[in-house]
Amino acid sequence: MSGAAIAINAAVSGAAYYMAVRMIPRFRDMFIKANLFGSDLCKKDKPQVPESFGVLIGCVYLVSLFLFIPIPFAFDEAAATDAVTGGKPDTFPHDKFVELIAALLSICCMIFLGFADDVLDLRWRHKLLLPTIATLPLLMVYYVNYNSTTIIMPNFARDLFGTSLNIGVLYYIFMGMLAVFCTNAINILAGINGLEVGQSLIIAGSILVFNCIELYLGHQVDSHIFSIYLMLPFLATTLALWKFNKYPSQVFVGDTYCYFAGMTFAVVGILGHFSKTLLLFFLPQVLNFLYSTPQLFHFVPCPRHRLPKYDSKTDLLHISTTEFRIEELNIVGRLMVTILRKLRLISWHAKADGLVRTNNFTLINFVLFIFGPVHERVVTQMLMGFQAVCTLIALTIRYPLANYFYEKT
Repeated sequence: MSGAAIAINAAVSGAAYYMAVRMIPRFRDMFIKANLFGSDLCKKDKPQVPESFGVLIGCVYLVSLFLFIPIPFAFDEAAATDAVTGGKPDTFPHDKFVELIAALLSICCMIFLGFADDVLDLRWRHKLLLPTIATLPLLMVYYVNYNSTTIIMPNFARDLFGTSLNIGVLYYIFMGMLAVFCTNAINILAGINGLEVGQSLIIAGSILVFNCIELYLGHQVDSHIFSIYLMLPFLATTLALWKFNKYPSQVFVGDTYCYFAGMTFAVVGILGHFSKTLLLFFLPQVLNFLYSTPQLFHFVPCPRHRLPKYDSKTDLLHISTTEFRIEELNIVGRLMVTILRKLRLISWHAKADGLVRTNNFTLINFVLFIFGPVHERVVTQMLMGFQAVCTLIALTIRYPLANYFYEKT
């Protein structure tokens, strides 16, 4: 009967898309009156654009799932009435119910905390703490329902560790770090029209494709149905937001949407038991994080904003830069810069006064460094195309290549 529940979920998702499309233009003036707006710096006239619209989309998403809560259990065989027991319910699946409630609670907390970040402009250390707090309901439910901290070892490690290894509390630390990474990874790879929403659309679609493949193969059916329940409304509301956020953006999404999207992905990855596969879908974000590491950890000077520079004469984006002296960097910073320079992954301009100018270490600036000045719309399309290619790579790793590292099941 899960097919009927999925069909209803799809209908609810369609209604959520319709509501979001109707609500976004109606709330634009309201957000501007509340001083929730910013200037689009990559436009000639630098128009004022309402921002933090992630909170609106997050609310539509939550309401759609609140309405959907009773549906899976109405169709669940375990919750169905039993004629033998006089029409009274058999065993109600409390574990599944608590999972769904905890998932919505974590997402709701992250939307609230993300909106607080948009309004209060929190520091980076708080950005790391907030997802950890929002993940607590999820981890507690996982502990009560499963408390499984055993991982299957790849073939090459089984002589040392055996077929499986119980890593205990380290598994919970990994899940907490996964939530922190997912929420911040989208936020780091952002700043141009449509990029945050575009990459989230492709990741959500990738997860749904993976869920359908696993259902076809008959693997962990309940977990992947649960993932579909959460991903379909997310895809629908995100598609509605994309309509207004793509170039030229009529609304900005703010940190609220980045946190909301990242937490939703973390929730389905953890409770759907495919956290490693989820990281494969985040390959561009992983590469962006690794590329940004020298500046994120301040081994290299990091300006507050690393967005590309806009040239109003040509209507093109150029790399943004940072300047430093090699001798002022510590040994780790000098090593990182040397490696990136040798691999030709950064620009390098040495000045007569000893200053060195390089591009800021983000994937957006790297694209501009490789391909030269490009229009904003084209940069977004290139990065979304790269995200789609990485999905194909992820599915290739997950299926054909995984058989070389794990026994076929």
